[in-house]
Amino acid sequence: MPDPLASIPLSAIRVFEAAARLGSFTRAAGELGITQAAVSWQVKALERRLDQPLFRRLTREVALTPAGERLARAATEAMTALRGALSDLSDTGDGVLSITTLQTFATQWLAGRLGAFQVAHPKIAVRLDTDNKVADLLRGDFDVAIRGGLGVWPGLEAKLLFPAVQTVLCSAAAMAELGPDPRPADLLRARRIGWEGEWSQWFKAAGVRFGDADPPSAPGITADTQTLEVAAALANGGVAIGSPVMFGREIAEGRLFQPFEVYFGPNAYWLVYPADRRRTRKIAAFRDWLFEEVAKDPAAQKLLARPELLPPAARA
Repeated sequence: MPDPLASIPLSAIRVFEAAARLGSFTRAAGELGITQAAVSWQVKALERRLDQPLFRRLTREVALTPAGERLARAATEAMTALRGALSDLSDTGDGVLSITTLQTFATQWLAGRLGAFQVAHPKIAVRLDTDNKVADLLRGDFDVAIRGGLGVWPGLEAKLLFPAVQTVLCSAAAMAELGPDPRPADLLRARRIGWEGEWSQWFKAAGVRFGDADPPSAPGITADTQTLEVAAALANGGVAIGSPVMFGREIAEGRLFQPFEVYFGPNAYWLVYPADRRRTRKIAAFRDWLFEEVAKDPAAQKLLARPELLPPAARA
């Protein structure tokens, strides 16, 4: 039986895959660096060879037919695997490792450690991005991401780093005001910094109940990141909500205190990258180094030792 692929050039599959993924001949042409007419010609040639339409032509876009949807799934898987194999074969371990991550994670945990990675891998330069937008790793703008979430992103491999749970962090002045044996309910009268919704979650986790006659007062300062809120707590003798791992150094140095082993939040921090690029040398080098750093972090290991703090994907 003749091979059905023998009469179909790979270039036609490549063009079809881009048009199917982007939903537009024009956008596919821009990505591939060819004209829109060339995309249209390649798709029509493929449809003639298969003797059936793959797209419905609409006014400003195209939509897949049932046959097109079936072929698109297979084409995307094949092109992804091919790109990964080519990347593995051509990868020398040199170049730039592009990382996208959360601002607090970058500032409080990762940035201070990256120097050690570059000492160990001097031929790999690092580009660190902290944009709040979730980058599409499958498009290749970044090599890896460190994300907070439940650990499930289609097409991506996610490796658990440690729980992203939150708890109360107190300045020394706030601890002095709370006294030697504070109770969670004592924080109702503390100088609280941060979003009231997060404080309500922590009070609920701590078993603190309050009725209409005794609501918690609204915090006076809120900010976009944990880093800023904890800094405000330190500067103003207050208490804030934050990750004990992100601020492990401040706790170890006695500048911050964690008075209660009460946590909330179902998420964790994950190292994420396209599944087909797991063997790329620079990604593998960063992955191995990152897990060595997590293993050396006592605050991270303390949370990892508590299975109830892990999201379901991390318990499987």
